[in-house]
Amino acid sequence: MGFIMDGLDAEEYDRIYSDWALVKRILGYFKSHLWKMLVVGAVVFLSSVMDLILPVVVSQALDQLQFSPEAFDPIGTSIILGVAASAGWVANMIRQWLSAEAVGDVTLDLREDAFNAVTERDMSFYDQYPTGKVVSRVLSDTQAFSETVRLSINLMSRLLLVVLLIIYLFTVNVNMTWVLMAIIPFIVYTALKFRTVARRTVTNSRRQLATVNAHIQESISGIGVAKAFRREQMIYDEFKTVNQESYEVEKINGFVFGSIFPILVTIAGLGVAAVVWFGINMAQQGILTAGEWFLFIQGMGMIWFPLTSISSFWSQFQLGLAAGERVFALIDAEALVKQNADDPVDQLEGEIEFVNMDFHYNEGEQVLKDFSLRIRPGETLALVGHTGSGKSSIAKLISRFYEFQQGALLIDGVDIRYFNLSSYRSQLGVVTQTPFLFDGTVMDNIRYGKPEASDEEVIEVAHQVGRGDWLASLQEGLETQVGERGNNLSMGQRQLVAIARVLLQDPAIFILDEATASVDPLTETLIQEGLDTLLGDRTSIVIAHRLSTIQHADRIIVLELGEIIESGSHDSLMAAGGHYATLYDSYFRHQSLEYIERMAG
Repeated sequence: MGFIMDGLDAEEYDRIYSDWALVKRILGYFKSHLWKMLVVGAVVFLSSVMDLILPVVVSQALDQLQFSPEAFDPIGTSIILGVAASAGWVANMIRQWLSAEAVGDVTLDLREDAFNAVTERDMSFYDQYPTGKVVSRVLSDTQAFSETVRLSINLMSRLLLVVLLIIYLFTVNVNMTWVLMAIIPFIVYTALKFRTVARRTVTNSRRQLATVNAHIQESISGIGVAKAFRREQMIYDEFKTVNQESYEVEKINGFVFGSIFPILVTIAGLGVAAVVWFGINMAQQGILTAGEWFLFIQGMGMIWFPLTSISSFWSQFQLGLAAGERVFALIDAEALVKQNADDPVDQLEGEIEFVNMDFHYNEGEQVLKDFSLRIRPGETLALVGHTGSGKSSIAKLISRFYEFQQGALLIDGVDIRYFNLSSYRSQLGVVTQTPFLFDGTVMDNIRYGKPEASDEEVIEVAHQVGRGDWLASLQEGLETQVGERGNNLSMGQRQLVAIARVLLQDPAIFILDEATASVDPLTETLIQEGLDTLLGDRTSIVIAHRLSTIQHADRIIVLELGEIIESGSHDSLMAAGGHYATLYDSYFRHQSLEYIERMAG
């Protein structure tokens, strides 16, 4: 079945778990719901007993009609049958209700664990794996898992009925019971041989669904770009290709799972023929009564149908196990950023030191090599250099988003690998070139970094940024809805909200990643005023494409291929006439006031 796997590689963090390991882990989620499951087990047993009583009572009634019809009590028999049927219905209702509640709770716990794993994964994880595929594991796979658990409870009920019925039939006629059971090994063997193919096929189906989800999510997120470049047809054609691949996988999936039931029914049919033939012979010889023969005929259906159903359900069970395997793989994915301790972080002074650091994103693509740099507490350091020089990598390492391979990164003289990351990042503020805002109001987004802040604190901070002049451009002030990803606001307004958000957090270390690169001069002035307030006495790392942010820096570091090639103030670097001076003449000079005035004149 290797062709099934073509083009559907697993993610690198995927793992192979044995069926028992998966089942054991699933059962672990039910520990906190043990009393519910015990009640479910009790009512499953009661329901199975009631289901067994019905054919036994009818069998005994038939024998009584045959051998002593005068003693037959139709009213009593009807009452027994009615009570048994009603009790079975009530037990089944209780089972369905409690099991649905328990399964719902377990699914809730599993989905929360999966989402928690999503929030705990390193940034490098999201560089490597499409978010749509991750979303598929959190939503679609946990849902498939819950359906499997419900299936398992139904399977337990049917198995119990089969066991109870076989035990009773042995008390009626041993030879006929062995005839009845002779076919069971063939059904079980077929089902077990089928499960390997089932798991592989189902896992492929889940992977392909994740691919489709990822493609749809990416297409919708980038629909504005697609329309701007008139590429709607292209993304539609790409979707058709992915969707066709999904269709082919699902077609194979349907063929594999559709073939098992007819095979099992054929095997069961042979067993039916054997039971009928032996039963007729025994009845003719007087070994079986009419009622007992009826019981075996009835029992045949009660055994064969659950067994064939159980076997065919195995494919669905594999679907759930495959889904659970994908969810557990996400939960168990090893973090690349590993802390050596979990020490709380006191108020930071903001000293940062890179010591002989080596860093790369991918093996063989070195970004920093034997890199050393000390940033003084309260210093504003500007990083300049061409794309790929290592500017953003330095910021990401300070944020502890990525793991370096050699050397050390010290914060206030302490290795960053010993910090509790949540405690450390609470003193770290970051504003990126394209800040992300969550759907809600402007006030909600400013308060995001400090949920306990009062409205008065948020209002005060908002007015500190650009003297609050930018608030007048918001239709409803701080209560303005920003929309999905902040799309209701301009890029400049989003940056001002992001600056206010960081200012409210009051970080000890501030990272500004090209925050003024995509705004107009007027908005840049407001942002710069906000930055003047934000930078203050904080340690600040500024990745700049605008002259205004560079000129305010205490020190400028010029990077090239991950190495520091120049360091100093703007004036000293210009006087040196080196790489910075060339960069300034090429990229920054046209932003200077004298250049603008000369061009205007």
